Amino acid sequence: MKHNLQIPIDYLKGVGPNRANLLRKELGVHSYQDLINLFPNRYIDRTQYYKINKLQQNNADVQIIGKITSFKEVAQKRGKRLVATYQDDTGTMELVWFRGQKWIRENLKLNKPYVAFGKTNWFNGKFSMPHPELELLEEHEKNLRSAMQPVYPSTEKLTNSGISNKTISKIIQQLFIETKGDFNETLSENLKKELHLISKSEALFNVHFPKSQELLSKAQFRLKFEELFYIQLQLIIKNQLHKSKIKGFPFTEIGNYFNTFYKSHLPFELTNAQKRVLKEIRADLGSHAQMNRLLQGDVGSGKTIVALMAMLMALDNGFQACLMAPTEILSVQHYNGLVEMCNKLNISIKILTGSSKTSERKEIHESLENGELQILIGTHALLEDKVKFKNLGLAIIDEQHRFGVAQRSKLWHKNTSPPHVLVMTATPIPRTLAMSVYGDLDISIIDELPAGRKPIKTVHRYDKNRLNVFRFIREEIALGRQVYVVYPLIQESEKMDYKDLMDGYESISRDFPMPDYQISIVHGQMKPADKEYEMQRFAKGETQIMVATTVIEVGVNVPNASVMIIESAERFGLSQLHQLRGRVGRGAEQSYCILMTGHKLSNDSKTRLETMVKTTDGFEIAEVDLKLRGPGDLMGTQQSGVLNLKIADIVKDKDLLQHARYHAKKILKEDPKLSNLDNQVILNTYKALSKFKNIWNYIS
Repeated sequence: MKHNLQIPIDYLKGVGPNRANLLRKELGVHSYQDLINLFPNRYIDRTQYYKINKLQQNNADVQIIGKITSFKEVAQKRGKRLVATYQDDTGTMELVWFRGQKWIRENLKLNKPYVAFGKTNWFNGKFSMPHPELELLEEHEKNLRSAMQPVYPSTEKLTNSGISNKTISKIIQQLFIETKGDFNETLSENLKKELHLISKSEALFNVHFPKSQELLSKAQFRLKFEELFYIQLQLIIKNQLHKSKIKGFPFTEIGNYFNTFYKSHLPFELTNAQKRVLKEIRADLGSHAQMNRLLQGDVGSGKTIVALMAMLMALDNGFQACLMAPTEILSVQHYNGLVEMCNKLNISIKILTGSSKTSERKEIHESLENGELQILIGTHALLEDKVKFKNLGLAIIDEQHRFGVAQRSKLWHKNTSPPHVLVMTATPIPRTLAMSVYGDLDISIIDELPAGRKPIKTVHRYDKNRLNVFRFIREEIALGRQVYVVYPLIQESEKMDYKDLMDGYESISRDFPMPDYQISIVHGQMKPADKEYEMQRFAKGETQIMVATTVIEVGVNVPNASVMIIESAERFGLSQLHQLRGRVGRGAEQSYCILMTGHKLSNDSKTRLETMVKTTDGFEIAEVDLKLRGPGDLMGTQQSGVLNLKIADIVKDKDLLQHARYHAKKILKEDPKLSNLDNQVILNTYKALSKFKNIWNYIS
C-alpha cells in the first residue's frame, strides 16, 4: 500500500504544531507531498577534490587539497586584507581574509597539506577563495563526511526559529523512513524507456540525498521533465477540448467588405508575415471551432490592419466585432486609425470609453442591440453589463496582459455562443514562455516591418556628452523633425522623479528658448484634459520637443518624431526601453534613440543597454529580459501564478521544455483519451494534479 502524501505536515515525527506553522507560512509546505517537493537550491559537493587548473567560473562550493606557501597583507580602502598563496601540483590560487587575520597567521602552518573549502571568485586572471574553511588533510581524512549536502530554500524567520538546513534535511529523512521511500510512479513505462528516465522513487531519493553528481543529474532531469510534461499536457488537452467542445461561428464567406478593402483601399502592400497571419486567422474562422489565437508583433509591425481585416471577415458573415484596449489613449488611436481605413466602406463604427457622454452611450447601446452598429472599439467600458451585442462574432483584445482572466471571460458571456478571440500584443513573449503560459492559444507572429521602415539607430551616451546630444537635437529640429525626451517615473520616489522631470524641463527650456522652440510637457500629475491638449499640440507639430514621463509608452503615433531621448535609461527595464523606442521610427525618415545614463552602472544595466544598442528585434530583447528577470516578473502580476515551478527553470531548461511538449503532443495524438493501458498512469496523475490545482488553472 502506497503512503498517502496528502497528510498534513504536523503529523510527521519531529515537526509538531509550531514548526508546521512556520513551514506553512514561510515555505508553503502544508502536506507530506509539499515537503517531498521542496527541492534543494544547490548542493555542497564534499565527494570531489578539484585541481586548481580544473576550476570553473561558477558559484559552486569546491574543495581543494594544497599547501599555503606564503602570506602577505594588502592595503585597501578600509584596513587591510590578508592574502595567502595556495598551491597544488597544477597551479596556484589565493586565499583571502578580510577579518580575523591575527588568529589566522598564528594558527595556520605553512607548507602543510590542507583541504580548503568554499566558493571561488575569478579576479585578474586568478582564482581566489574568500574566508575558506580550512582543515589539515590528516584531520579531514579521519572524519569522512556524507556525500553531497543539499542546501534547501530558507528564510530569515526559519533560521531565527532554529529551523536550520540540517533540520529540514532531518525531517525529509524522517519522511523517507515513514514512506519507506516508495512513491507512486507518474510516467508510463514507454516514456521512461524511450528517454532513459529513472523511476520516480529513485529520482526523489537522489534529489534529496545524492550519492554522486551523476545520480543527481539523472534525478533532476527526470523531475524537471515530468513537471514540464504535465504542464504541457494540461495546455494541449485544454486547447483540444476547446476546439472540440466550443463551437465557433463558421465564417464561410469572404465577401464584399473584405474584398473591396483588399483590392481598393489597402494603404500599403501587406508584408509576407501579415499575409501568413491572415491565412492562419482565416483558416481558424472558417473551421467550426472557436478561434483562440495570440498575435504577437513588434511595435509598428502592422497588427492593426490585420485586426481590421479579421473584423471585415466577421462583417461579411453578418456578425459584429469589437476591439478592447487597456487605455483610453490607445482606444482613441485605434478608433481614429480604423475610421480612416473604413471611411470608404460605409461601415458603422463607434468608440465607448469611460468619458463617453450618457447620450452617446444610450445611442451605442441601442444600435448594438439592434445590430446597426457593426464595430465597437473601447476600453474596459465594453465589459459593463449594459453593453449587449446582437451577434458578436469576433472579439479582439489588445495588450492582453493588462486584462485579468475574469475580465476576459466577461466578454465571452456577451453572447449565447462565445465569439472568436484574437489577442494582440506588442510585448514580444519569448518562445519558451509563450509555450508555457499561452500553450493553450494558437500563436501567430508578425516578424517583419512594413516596407520603407528604416531600423532605428540606437546609441548609449553618458551625461557628460549632453552638449553634443543637444547639438544633435538642434540639427534634427532644423530639418523639421520632432523629439521626445522621456524621464523615468517610479511610484515610490515620485517627488524626486517629478523634480528630475522639472529640472530637465528647465534645462531644455534654457537651451531651446522660445520663440524659436516650443516645448510640450506631459506627466502623471496633470489633468487628463491638459495631457490630451499637450499631446495634440505635439501631434500637430505645434511643439518640437515633448518632455514626458513614461505616459507615452503606449499611445501616441507621431510619424514626424524621429528622436527619442531616454534619460536615466539605466532605471528602465528592457521591455520598457523597447516600447519607448518604438514611439519613433514611424515615418520614412531615419530615426534615433539615445540612451542617457550616469557613469555608475550595474552589470544588469550594462547588459540591458548593450542589448538595446545591438538589436531592434523584440524577440531577441525578450529572451535577454527573461534571462535577467525571470518569468514571474516578465508576465506581470496578473499571470504571476503562472509558473510556480518546483524544480524546472523555464530559461535554463528551455530545450527540455520543447522536448516535453513534443512528447505530450505525440502521446495525445496516438491516444487522445489516454485510454491505453500504458498511459493509465499518465491519466491518473493528470487527474490527481487537476484535482489539487496546485500547478495550473492560471490562465482562462
